[in-house]
Amino acid sequence: MPLEHPFPTAVERAECLNAKFHGKSAQEVIEFTLSAPEIGRVALVSSFGAESVVLLHMVAQIDKSAPVLFIDTEMLFSETLAYQKTVARTLGLKTVQTITPDRDAVFLRDNSSRLHVHNPDACCDLRKTAPLESALADFDGWFTGRKRYQGGQRAQLDFFEADGDRIKVNPLAYWSPKDVPAYIAQHHLPKHPLVAKGFASLGCAPCTSRVIDGEDQRAGRWRGQDKSECGIHFEDGPAMRASLKEAI
Repeated sequence: MPLEHPFPTAVERAECLNAKFHGKSAQEVIEFTLSAPEIGRVALVSSFGAESVVLLHMVAQIDKSAPVLFIDTEMLFSETLAYQKTVARTLGLKTVQTITPDRDAVFLRDNSSRLHVHNPDACCDLRKTAPLESALADFDGWFTGRKRYQGGQRAQLDFFEADGDRIKVNPLAYWSPKDVPAYIAQHHLPKHPLVAKGFASLGCAPCTSRVIDGEDQRAGRWRGQDKSECGIHFEDGPAMRASLKEAI
């Protein structure tokens, strides 16, 4: 179970930390978070997608043993699965845990692997949100690679935010679209093979398409649907998570 903090609520802690780290760098936020009593035990949650290698590399420079949770929805591109192994090996990540959906739950609710067609919210909950919530049970906080320039709900991101009783940390929140490729090139990091084929944001294969010039970076996710997030990152806290479960 997460630690019982002798500190204020998660919302209050996030507000204090954002004030403290205003104008600081991503590296400073990461270094602090990995040993901060205000946060506790943290994990890096990664999709090993188009831009994931940046945050993974930053964390690995400080602690290669930091827990990394890789969510394998069992509907990912084969290129993503291969890339995950390449990145973990290249960076020397020592504690990568692959998170998969509950087998019984998948059998009961999506035995034909077609849930994403008629209820994508329920599919995301089954294959992403619920498995991650279970995996995070022993952690007090977690890193994400979200950035303001990705738009939508992410446009107002800060370094720290409350996620229930946990703290969610977004070290790259203030990066620009040019910062990511520049960092990858500077450190000679492996690129996801699908980026060169026009995929700017990568998720599950059935719900991800190429992005054309001029489109938002996440335009290829759930194209044509009124949906922009899988449910792992949600707005207005528990209310959205509750409504997601009610849709199942």
